[in-house]
Amino acid sequence: MGKTLYDKVFDSHTVAQLPSGQAQLFMGLHLLHEVTSPQAFSSLDERGLRVAYPERTFATADHIIPTHTRLRPLQDSLAEEMLGALEANVARHGIPFFSPARQEQGIVHVLGPELGLTQPGMMICCGDSHTSTHGAFGSLAFGIGTSQVRDVLATQTLAMSRLKVRKIEVTGKLRPGVYAKDVALFLINRLGVKGGVGFAYEYAGEVIERFTMDERMTLCNMSIEGGARAGYINPDETTYAYLKGRRYAPTGANWDRAVAYWNSVRSDADAEYADVVRFDGAEIEPMVTWGITPGQSVGVGGKVPTLEAFPPTERETAEEAYRYMSFEPGQPISGTKVDVAFIGSCTNGRLSDFEEVARLIQKSQRKVAPGVRALIVPGSHNVRAALIERGYDKLFTDAGFEFREPGCSMCLAMNPDKLSGRQVCASSSNRNFKGRQGSPSGRTLLMSPAMVAAAALAGSVTDARQLFELH
Repeated sequence: MGKTLYDKVFDSHTVAQLPSGQAQLFMGLHLLHEVTSPQAFSSLDERGLRVAYPERTFATADHIIPTHTRLRPLQDSLAEEMLGALEANVARHGIPFFSPARQEQGIVHVLGPELGLTQPGMMICCGDSHTSTHGAFGSLAFGIGTSQVRDVLATQTLAMSRLKVRKIEVTGKLRPGVYAKDVALFLINRLGVKGGVGFAYEYAGEVIERFTMDERMTLCNMSIEGGARAGYINPDETTYAYLKGRRYAPTGANWDRAVAYWNSVRSDADAEYADVVRFDGAEIEPMVTWGITPGQSVGVGGKVPTLEAFPPTERETAEEAYRYMSFEPGQPISGTKVDVAFIGSCTNGRLSDFEEVARLIQKSQRKVAPGVRALIVPGSHNVRAALIERGYDKLFTDAGFEFREPGCSMCLAMNPDKLSGRQVCASSSNRNFKGRQGSPSGRTLLMSPAMVAAAALAGSVTDARQLFELH
């Protein structure tokens, strides 16, 4: 009987079976940032331990870094303290650090792939929920807590239980104006925010196979929002073409050996899955969240669901969402006024995301609507430099957008980019939780970058297919 990629990689990285029933797994790559690492390093110091494999550990700053200035010290004293702690810890332990001062820095889940650190068949971990992003390359990638960050620093291993694997096939072809973000929000809506608990998601089908690596990363990034511990896509020629020539990718004979290994970890044709679900890509339309979880969404032409549309177990959360978001059941989502438009984050902060937005803005010749604050925040310095090289920075600013330095920015607002009061934000990020974007009463509507751009130009939620004439 064949095996899934999940089982192959899990088995090949198992160091020992623990009395708890969990496996002790070797982590091939450990990514660090400034928020979840200071306490982990302090815990190492208390025990007199060193980092076991500093050459397998890489650090950047993303969550707290301001996107409007790089002047030090940072205006936020706590942010400066966290960044200073990271700089001191990586220097002391010999860990490679992608520095803001050297214009190397970026969001950890954008930086790892673009440098070629993320590779198929790896076990990857990071003290960040959206580490599932790296599964786009056919790796198993897990977000971990601070105590686990400490454990990996000390031993390069983690104790984990084996997950079930659900295969999600998206067949057919997406219609024009429908993007990977829409697929992610659609799947979470259909399967539920807790539907993936206990599972790793394997994405497959014609729609997924046609995705670029950037699109695959967007989809895998959102796996955690559906309750899955990890999400992955089997590596293929698209994966290898993306990786070839990148800074940390294998070269020469090592490349050939790597590709042979990468091909070997693909799920076998006769692999068995705990569950298989299929969706027709043609039925997906641009999605917009209306509530306080990523699963509370509708197509842009739809209406906020009535309470009766929810199973009894979800009605309390739906009522809470109605109150918090000030939506009425049956209200159309289109036409909702927005105050802020944010394009960026580890979900949609890559070059192709901004290239598509630039193409649409150029096509429409429209500008940001009066009263709307619109931000373009690249996911890394490399992305930012590529946008400037193409002249897109001027295109964005001429259209009324603010063109920023790279960072997590308004995705979670652990930096100066925050909502104010009851502002409504059209956001390309991954979470619409209460208070997520920096204001305890701020409201977030998740959507694709194209839909955010349409909202910014129209001043309200609008169908990007109509605004930009996408047929």
